[in-house]
Amino acid sequence: MNDPILLGLYRLFSGAFGPWAPAALVWREKLRRAKLRPEDRARISERLGKPSSARSPGRLIWLHGADAADVSVLSPLVDRLSSAGFHVLATTRGHDSAALRLPAGALRQFAPLDVPKFVTRFLDHWRPDVVLVAQSEFWPNLIIETNRRGIPLALVNGKLSARAFLLWRKLPGLLPALLRRFDVCLAQTPEDVGRLMALGAERSPASGDPIFDFTPAPADGPSLARFAARLGARPAWLALTGDVEEEDIVIDVHRRVGGQFPDLLTIIAPRHAKRASGIALRAAKFGLTARAGAGNSEGEALPQIHIAGGLPEAGLFYRAAGVAFLGKSLCGGGIDPVEAAKLGCAILYGPDVGDFEAAYAALDSAGGATRIYDAATLASELASLLLDAAELRAMGRASADAAERLGGASDKIMQALRPYLARAHIEPEA
Repeated sequence: MNDPILLGLYRLFSGAFGPWAPAALVWREKLRRAKLRPEDRARISERLGKPSSARSPGRLIWLHGADAADVSVLSPLVDRLSSAGFHVLATTRGHDSAALRLPAGALRQFAPLDVPKFVTRFLDHWRPDVVLVAQSEFWPNLIIETNRRGIPLALVNGKLSARAFLLWRKLPGLLPALLRRFDVCLAQTPEDVGRLMALGAERSPASGDPIFDFTPAPADGPSLARFAARLGARPAWLALTGDVEEEDIVIDVHRRVGGQFPDLLTIIAPRHAKRASGIALRAAKFGLTARAGAGNSEGEALPQIHIAGGLPEAGLFYRAAGVAFLGKSLCGGGIDPVEAAKLGCAILYGPDVGDFEAAYAALDSAGGATRIYDAATLASELASLLLDAAELRAMGRASADAAERLGGASDKIMQALRPYLARAHIEPEA
């Protein structure tokens, strides 16, 4: 296999970096700690390919993505792989591995740095039967060392933006040399298929977006019934917020819309539950009653602003409110909209939704979501929905229908992986 000079140079320099890697990782950990974004120092060794847990006996699939978001959207696929008799090891390069949302039983590790001896050490310990790479994690040593051992290698939920495509085109031969080592490249959209094929992928069918295969957790019936009884006929909406600016926008929207709906209930689910006291203090400056955990006891009335315990409680309030503003979309980043959609919420969102752009666009075109830009447009759209119950219900139904219709990507991925999974079961364990 003739590889480009660039690939050889990368292999050479990444290998030379190996002896310096431990010191570089400690320095980076100190730098992040100074910025109040600490990493788990005890797990730095995982980045050197040294495991922090034992390999489970049996068949194992290694699923790797850049960060927690890239891997978490594949949780329905992990469910199917587990049902097929495989253990699943999930790795990320980002410091946010603790945010991985995966089924119970899935193993979690940091991925090794892309240094030949670290990748080799990792593979020696975990001995994966199949390796799945998510989206566009084209790390040369990971791909080459996996291919060298004859381990089936697949790209899943493959994504390649127009900008990334142009950048790879400027590195002649590099990505083709990596893509031809994949047994199959499963792209998310037909556009991704075209870009991957143009850069050298030999097999690249479109599988769709597995984000729509997510199944919301069952409702806590007693909690939902208690909250609904306490809510009564009051109009209500939910706002999942990402930062202080969005929290203040939601408070401002409550003041604007509250003029038309004096008994309006605003439910704020902040990104971090510890922000509750700050939200309550800022709301009080405008004469609004806001409490965290308010109304948990049956004799206590709900305030004007109920502050939820963060994102984990969102499922309860999606069901109770019926209309939700999904934040981190005015401050940047976005929130996965599928749980809200599958629970029949009318969705309002800002313009910056990051990796979830395709999902929001699909919900928007189906009539289940509407983009807003600031406090004024959010207040206007919210008031319109609260005034028209029929429109609110229609928007919620459109959201749920679109989410169900767009599902099925995980089954398509499993179908494409079937030959490699079958081979893993037939061959003797290493």
